[in-house]
Amino acid sequence: MPIIDVHIHLSDIDKFHYTAKELAKVDYSAAGLKAEFDKNDVILGIGMGVTEQTKGAFPDASSPNPMRLDLEESVPSFLMECVGINPNRLTGANAQEELDRIEARLRAPEVAGIKIYAGYYHVYVYDKVYTPVYELAAKYNLPVVIHTGDTYSMNGLLKYSHPLTVDELAYQQRGVNFMICHLGDPWVMDAAEVVAKNPNVYADLSGLVVGDRPHFERFMNEQLYMDHFRRALIYSDHYEKMLFGTDWPLAPIGLYAEFIRRLVPEQHHEKVFYENAFGVFPKIKERIAQLK
Repeated sequence: MPIIDVHIHLSDIDKFHYTAKELAKVDYSAAGLKAEFDKNDVILGIGMGVTEQTKGAFPDASSPNPMRLDLEESVPSFLMECVGINPNRLTGANAQEELDRIEARLRAPEVAGIKIYAGYYHVYVYDKVYTPVYELAAKYNLPVVIHTGDTYSMNGLLKYSHPLTVDELAYQQRGVNFMICHLGDPWVMDAAEVVAKNPNVYADLSGLVVGDRPHFERFMNEQLYMDHFRRALIYSDHYEKMLFGTDWPLAPIGLYAEFIRRLVPEQHHEKVFYENAFGVFPKIKERIAQLK
């Protein structure tokens, strides 16, 4: 079965390098990612743009917009990009210049959407600072991907990344599709309700476990942990709105796919691993056709 991984990283972030080497034990490079894709029948990935100007500064308040996949010189042909947004640069005298650069990048054929790092940046997703970004999303028919739940940095503030904040945003911006990342973990029941209630909200299942096989085995064999997510998926009852993502390099792709196969009932695998991505990211159809 072909797979689309809707949530990976390929940016020169110090913590990603550390996690890849010490925890997940993967080759954090475009070549390493392509090898994992080929081994696991992943035909396309969507990378979440993010940058840091100083080593270890993630989330970096000084990063210019749009934030990109900057580990390699260009986006590899087997990937698309969600451009990252730094809200701290969207106010003041240079705000329009930042927005102009974002818009110019959104026109690129390899750009699949926009990424908001809620919690990492201390701004609510429904704050007016993001309004021009959502207007661009509507203009170019692109989804907005939103980090929700725990932050992979102690400098994040969780009140900004709670999935319930997306409910207000989805109400305000009915013309834009939103995908909440990580099923809002640990607030997965809240995320499940936001997805179920709002026709323009979807969720990815990325980043629920970080590490190598021994770490995954410990959690996959813990019934309470697995039921934590199963309960939310069953409650939401919208498998057509759940998407497969890994958060690579936080975990090996094959291992993460095995984890999701255990969570999601088999009759929904084709939707979650492949079909649902087309409904959220309109531009991937053309990209896949080019790859073929």
